Amino acid sequence: MKIAFIKPSMFGEIAKDAMMPLVFSIIKPLTPEDVDIVFYDERIESIPTKLDVDVIAMTVETFSAKRAYNLAVKYKKENKTIIMGGFHPTMLPEESLKYADSVIIGEAEDTWTTVIKDLKNNNLQKKYISGNDFDLSKIKYDYSVFKGKKYNKIGLLQFSRGCKFNCNFCSIHAFYKDGIRCKPIETIIDELKNMKEKHVFFIDDNLFSNEVAAKKLFEALVPLKKKWFCQISIDIAQNKELLRLMKKSGCLLVIIGFESLNVENLKQMGKGANIKYSDYEKVIHNIYEAGIMIYGTFVVGYDYDTALSTKKLVDFAIDNKFAIANFNPLMPMPGTKLYERLDKEKGLIYKKWWLNPEYRYGDAMLTPKGMTEQELMESCKNARFTFNTYKNIFKRLLNFKANGRNFENVTIFLITNLISRFEIKAKQGKRLGGTVNEDHIN
Repeated sequence: MKIAFIKPSMFGEIAKDAMMPLVFSIIKPLTPEDVDIVFYDERIESIPTKLDVDVIAMTVETFSAKRAYNLAVKYKKENKTIIMGGFHPTMLPEESLKYADSVIIGEAEDTWTTVIKDLKNNNLQKKYISGNDFDLSKIKYDYSVFKGKKYNKIGLLQFSRGCKFNCNFCSIHAFYKDGIRCKPIETIIDELKNMKEKHVFFIDDNLFSNEVAAKKLFEALVPLKKKWFCQISIDIAQNKELLRLMKKSGCLLVIIGFESLNVENLKQMGKGANIKYSDYEKVIHNIYEAGIMIYGTFVVGYDYDTALSTKKLVDFAIDNKFAIANFNPLMPMPGTKLYERLDKEKGLIYKKWWLNPEYRYGDAMLTPKGMTEQELMESCKNARFTFNTYKNIFKRLLNFKANGRNFENVTIFLITNLISRFEIKAKQGKRLGGTVNEDHIN
């Protein structure tokens, strides 16, 4: 038996910001040696027109769902068995089963071996449901699945799964539900020692879901001399001692969801930590004082936003010299409390925006209360373009306290900004799914 692992892209095109999809390096060692594996990542390479395999297994996100369905229809005509897993099939298994023979709901670590066994016995089930309680210490990575692939030179690893918060727009809590699991620190250290990359990104949705464990991790990282990036919640920025330890252990940049400058919006999205620590200027000062760069994210479209809100956000990000920033129109993702509320209130422009042929990347997905749909789309587009003008990129870079303490910071700043600028312009206004015939998508 031969299996092709596929990572579909949003548009069926190559992108410059693709990172290794760790899931395939995890399930490869769970696959018996008598099963041949090939892997294609459509974000960095073209998928062959003909695949000499028996099974195709795809990891599917909501933005790539349409493309995955297109590929599934194409390869089903060649009598391939299609398996889908990931966030989107977990949230919408019945939709995914219109195109796949089987879906994995939740994590793959505790289901993949059963899938392989059933494939061999011609007894593939429609659904495989994970308990989402796999012992993370047992995860092994086999990076050979990425051999020959040209990703950026950043290593990826994961310390924990789940998040202690429950924001209404976030898919993470919808996927993992309650509970946070961490790998043993000894396991993480061994993984880092075996990674050839000098720079590492912790893909945890919040590296501080368990603050005690995180502190122990940073102490263990110090001797390794690795440089790393992560996502954190805003409450950690109050802890100056912990920020200094992060820097000492190699942290260069943190991603923080500031989301909004309006407290009423933060209440609506359930962003309790941001309300409690709403003195953003203090948060930013503490992070910069520790010598760490900031990647700030914002969302626009909640009830208390107006057409002027986005300009205030981009001015805030530029004035505070963020290394990178994202300004996203509010995205109702299936399975979230936000999506359920808007669906009930008839507030969605497209009930299934990820499949609708009228939807383009960057469009408004909902009807906002404080502005028009066009104003929401245009204001976010303008914010993205304004933040990433060459003038503003260099204006932010020249604040050496924020972004230019050494050559390494300057290099990372310039590379990430140039890639971000390119991808923002390339994606804006594009149709999801590629250009193949889509009469079969519904």
